[in-house]
Amino acid sequence: MHAVSPPAGPRPFGLVRLVICLSDAIFACEKAVVGGLMALLLGLILLNVGTRYAGMPLYWVDEAAVYAMVWLAFIGASALTRLRLDFAVTLLSDKLSEKNARRMKAVASLFGTVFALALCVMCWRWMDPVGIASAGFDAKAYAGETFNFLYTEKTQTLRWPTWAVSLVIPIFAITMLIHTLANFLEDLGFSTPRGHPGFTNAEGVN
Repeated sequence: MHAVSPPAGPRPFGLVRLVICLSDAIFACEKAVVGGLMALLLGLILLNVGTRYAGMPLYWVDEAAVYAMVWLAFIGASALTRLRLDFAVTLLSDKLSEKNARRMKAVASLFGTVFALALCVMCWRWMDPVGIASAGFDAKAYAGETFNFLYTEKTQTLRWPTWAVSLVIPIFAITMLIHTLANFLEDLGFSTPRGHPGFTNAEGVN
């Protein structure tokens, strides 16, 4: 009997495999969260229509729907990054050879990784977790020292902390960084590109 040969294709390094697996795990969570947010958004819209029709509108529903849409947009954009379904201009790459097109695709993924890393740095400076911790998590004292009023502000109707609503931006920055890095490593040939059956267009994210 002949031994079964392993499947052809490059075997990713440990660190590369870790990044790819982490990206896939995040993507699985994003699919569930996107589905939940879409259901929540639909429920809020129906609640808004029903209460307005009954003459008893709830003033906080509009703001809640807006924030649900914002979170949905950021998390959905992160998922689309991993699916490579984000917007792209292919006018030049369509004219290149297959080899040069792959190189250009890798460069585009690299630019995406650099952008995500820059966004992470910006979010770190904006939310300044070290600074607020140094102030003993006293939002007023921190605002008086740094003139950063993120931790003292609240939303208009729901009165939620602004920083909690804004958490979607650093979350998006981190997940996008991992996704773009996974795409870049695949483009370089360190790992076989992962297929996502059923996600041939943006409509499949949900």
